[in-house]
Amino acid sequence: MYARLVLYTLGSGGRSTAQALSDELAPAISALKGCESVTFFGDAADGEYGLFVLWETKEDADAAAQVIGPRLMKGLSGSVEEPPKLRLFEVLNR
Repeated sequence: MYARLVLYTLGSGGRSTAQALSDELAPAISALKGCESVTFFGDAADGEYGLFVLWETKEDADAAAQVIGPRLMKGLSGSVEEPPKLRLFEVLNR
């Protein structure tokens, strides 16, 4: 199992952008092969947001990144204070 973590800073007032991304992308991610769970999260006080997805395999995670990555970047375009941080981790225990 693998975990994809994406962190991005929208700054103050970014909650509506984060919510719109979540509303659009969560169902799309959930529908992809190998998705175990998807969680969007954030802190409106400091403008930090992100998503966490559990994937059955690394191949599933990589395939999903090819589909969802461009949509995420388009949704964040012009809104983020710096490029998003994207990481893929092997899950050690669940």
